[in-house]
Amino acid sequence: MNVIIIGAGIMGTTFATLAKSLAPELDITILERLDGPGAGNSWVFNNAGTGHEANCELNYTPVDEEVISVEKALKIHAQFNVAKQFWAYLIRKGAIQDPKSFINQTKHCTIVPEPAIEELRLRFNEMSAHHFFEQMQFSEDFDQIKSWIPYLMEGRSREEKMAATVIETGTDVNFGSLTEQMAAYAVNELRVKIEYGTHVKRVHRSPSGSWLIETEKGGDAVRHKADVLFVGAGGGAFPLLKRSHLPFRNRFAGFPVGGRFLQAEITEEQADQYRAKTYGKAKVGAPPMSVPHLDLRVSEGRHYLLFGPFASFKPVLEKGRGFGDYLRSMRIHDIPGLLSVAIEHFPLVKYLVSETFKGKKSMFEELESFAPGLSRKFNWKPVEAGQRVQIIRDGDLQMGTEILVSSDKTYGTLLGASPGASVSPEVMLRCLEQLLPGVVSKESAQATLKEIFPEDNLETLINEPDRYREIRDSVNGTLGIKRTAD
Repeated sequence: MNVIIIGAGIMGTTFATLAKSLAPELDITILERLDGPGAGNSWVFNNAGTGHEANCELNYTPVDEEVISVEKALKIHAQFNVAKQFWAYLIRKGAIQDPKSFINQTKHCTIVPEPAIEELRLRFNEMSAHHFFEQMQFSEDFDQIKSWIPYLMEGRSREEKMAATVIETGTDVNFGSLTEQMAAYAVNELRVKIEYGTHVKRVHRSPSGSWLIETEKGGDAVRHKADVLFVGAGGGAFPLLKRSHLPFRNRFAGFPVGGRFLQAEITEEQADQYRAKTYGKAKVGAPPMSVPHLDLRVSEGRHYLLFGPFASFKPVLEKGRGFGDYLRSMRIHDIPGLLSVAIEHFPLVKYLVSETFKGKKSMFEELESFAPGLSRKFNWKPVEAGQRVQIIRDGDLQMGTEILVSSDKTYGTLLGASPGASVSPEVMLRCLEQLLPGVVSKESAQATLKEIFPEDNLETLINEPDRYREIRDSVNGTLGIKRTAD
């Protein structure tokens, strides 16, 4: 069977590695617009690098009339546990030599001011009662919080009431490095083919039922043919879906959201004082990706602080592509949905437009408010982050990811954003189960699946504490994540 994957980011590369591991007989080719793997949104500074497992992100535990909902947090945490199982498998197979090349233990913290203290306490009580978050700690004590996240407390008055939670076993993940190493393993060991510098212009069905992929490479038109097609091209998945003539294509449109960070390189000694990712509360009307956070990032042995993100409305599908691509991706039937989102979510649109024109001075003021004195402590510079395209489905704005598979199981795609890369192995496993059920159900594939994922059932992880702890401790040991950070 001939399988073509569009996009060599974390999603496409994970899909290829999983599929080829389960079924070596598959002929798999990845087509990538850029010159290397993981160079788009997966690149280290195009995302915050948080190993999302709902430890610190308040938007994963929404509040409704003083009732905290933890269902979304439980699902995301379980999905990340499945992801860690896959990455541990890659280490055991020798695909990744050193786990620290892509994953580093980093405290996950949440900090809130006095008006939100009781809400955070309620969140802590609800979450810490579940075995996923049994290691979470809560404090209102200034010195205790300072010991967790000194850079946020050193310049703050002791009279200012704050509360914080911490989980010591959080992670910072370099998804770019992970994708690069996985791609090398897929090519060299699994015999996956990757065609770089290949811009996919259009996909359509041939009379025989196979997919024809029209591309441009080096100025030349090149056509590829596939029995099964998976599109994991980030924002670029939307225009390809529109041109696919699949019946569900008209239900979806894309809402682009950009972002910037303030970045400062720091020494390893300075990083040792703040090995944390600390999340606050989003502004009213802000999208989930705009929750302010101060993160330690590790890339190729060097250490950085990132603060942001500062959202923006930029009508482009992917970083490095122009407005024309977004305009050409739209159809007449998309306009009512876009107008509906603009009206229903007017505060969000207003917020994004205002953030777009925010200058460096305002960015530093927000950093100073979040961590007093920190704007003067290091040499900060604004950097452009990756581009996110949120889903508009049937006129409603969706915050999440969605797998779409054609009824004949020959076309699959992934739309949406957060938690994205963090849960890519679990999401790609579900996509494989839907797109290639005959391959996944084979006895040999099932045996390999058990080797890769000792426990991929989310309900089992959520409802069986002993099984979860067994899996967690095993994969954390392989990944170098200790119960208490050094």
